[in-house]
Amino acid sequence: MCGIIGYVGSAERDAPDAIDVLLEGLSELEYRGYDSAGVALANGTLDVHKAEGELEALTSSLSTESLRDPAVGIGHTRWSTHGPPTDENAHPHTDAEGRVAVVHNGIIENYQTLRDELAADGVTFESQTDTEVVPHLIARSLESGDGDDGDERYDSADHKRAFRRAIDRLEGSYAIAAVFEGEETVYATRKDSPLVLGIDDSDGGAVATDGSDAVAATDGDGSTGYFLASDVPAFIEYTDRVVYLEDEEFVRLDATGWTVSDSDGVPLEKPVQTVDWDAEDTGKSGYDHYMLKEIHEQPSSLRQCLRGRVNELQGTVTLEELDALVDREFASPVRFVACGTSYHAARYGASLLQRRGTPATATIASEFTTDRVPVADGSLVVGITQSGETADTLRALREAQTAGATTLAVTNTVGSSAARAADHALYIRAGPEIGVAATKTFASQQLSVSLLSAALTDRASHEEVQSLRRVPDQVQTVLDTSNARAIAAELVGAGAFFFIGRGLNYPVALEGALKFKEITYEHAEGFAAGELKHGPLALVTEDTPVFAIVTGDGEVARKTISNIKEVEARDAPVVVVTDGVSDVERYADYVLEIPETDERAAAVLANVQLQLIAYWVAHEMGRSIDKPRNLAKSVTVE
Repeated sequence: MCGIIGYVGSAERDAPDAIDVLLEGLSELEYRGYDSAGVALANGTLDVHKAEGELEALTSSLSTESLRDPAVGIGHTRWSTHGPPTDENAHPHTDAEGRVAVVHNGIIENYQTLRDELAADGVTFESQTDTEVVPHLIARSLESGDGDDGDERYDSADHKRAFRRAIDRLEGSYAIAAVFEGEETVYATRKDSPLVLGIDDSDGGAVATDGSDAVAATDGDGSTGYFLASDVPAFIEYTDRVVYLEDEEFVRLDATGWTVSDSDGVPLEKPVQTVDWDAEDTGKSGYDHYMLKEIHEQPSSLRQCLRGRVNELQGTVTLEELDALVDREFASPVRFVACGTSYHAARYGASLLQRRGTPATATIASEFTTDRVPVADGSLVVGITQSGETADTLRALREAQTAGATTLAVTNTVGSSAARAADHALYIRAGPEIGVAATKTFASQQLSVSLLSAALTDRASHEEVQSLRRVPDQVQTVLDTSNARAIAAELVGAGAFFFIGRGLNYPVALEGALKFKEITYEHAEGFAAGELKHGPLALVTEDTPVFAIVTGDGEVARKTISNIKEVEARDAPVVVVTDGVSDVERYADYVLEIPETDERAAAVLANVQLQLIAYWVAHEMGRSIDKPRNLAKSVTVE
């Protein structure tokens, strides 16, 4: 869940200084962790700087002008797992002699065994982290006879061997990058944690002999540098040409180029891909927060999600990337697996399929095992993950594959681990999302699983397709007319907040509560509306605002209104999100309006109003909206 950045400037061109690249990259990666940050610069010697707190604490402590010469370095922004956020626990970590510096994302599961072993050999540890065992393992390998004539001077071959030997000892998940004293090179590898290589735009590379676009290495001609990061935004300002690394692949970067090899050291040819967004996509564009910007980007991202997939004239849904999937019959039920916000999209998707007569379930990925959730041979398991790197969801997909299931990843990230690991991938096309609290990706997930449910059952009606096509414009209407800010100002200071809904609005209530608690830090809970009377109603007071989602005027709406009357009788303030069809406004203290549409689309529109409520309450309270405490954007640990 931490962020890694690495950089090697070309010796042949006027490359930017490493310190600038590293700090800019860490700024773009802060959504992955902001408990502490640090950098290591390699220029003959190793120069390590790190600090507890957000990146500003590090940058304010640095004299960047004195750090301009080095062209090679690694950086890290941390989300704490082993040990609290302190200077000592911040990355990079080094060995006792300062010969190697390491940054790490993930969890080293056997670190305690390794730590005990190293301590028995006389190693003194400076931190509580699992990561610190890595530089000490590397140092021990260097000391075991690799140096020339035993004089403790080591060349690149020694460094390469020592790095690989240390990695061989590790169990768990990791993306690891290292730099060495006396060598201007970055070594890195990954296992169950993302790592992507960036190649400067002007570098053509060495094209494979088979005529593909695979590249084994580059010679540096025409390039200003090579980048390594947990995610593309870290270096998108410099290049949109990337190489996605697979598990147990090793990469070496120096001023002359890059090489990728497998776990046995055999060089690999890797495809160079182009990312279809630029640096401007990751900026705030004048908004106070990324979250507000991304809420307002939803009409555009939803249009992108629908583009080429729905034909309003013919009333059809077509997912060309899933042609081989939608024509097949699968053992029932369809299993959705996901975590957090994506789990709410999974519940929404399962409900959509159930409405079409197809059995479907949604399971929290961390709770999914094939002994507890049986998966029949020939069944379909759908993993929803915004980043495509969520550890629990990846594990669930792999376990399902082992059990004989066909797997589908619904993700936002092209080339992500989930997209590569699953048998099929459906991209939600939301564009980059920087705010930790998911907004536009959830709306795009809702629309994507709507398309998926129609494609799998081949039962989309002409009216349904029309309603899907109207969603982006209707979201824009919500954004243009919402009174969420005024309502939020009235609700600040309440003791707790409840969110209720039925049917397709139940997952939206869960998501509304999650979004609220994530960025306001206030107690918020989502419930199926009918469950209030089975316990939670005991918590309802005049200091407990209840948000109720009521759309249409059918039985679901009427029963939800009955639940609203139950909380109204306890003097709780009632906020309804409604299309106005049911006349529920008469029972409400506050009303958040959405355009009238069918129940599938209404759930998307209602969610937007709840996003705005969460944002404006957090804004009124002065919360850290883009960087909520204790949370990170991409959860790459189980």
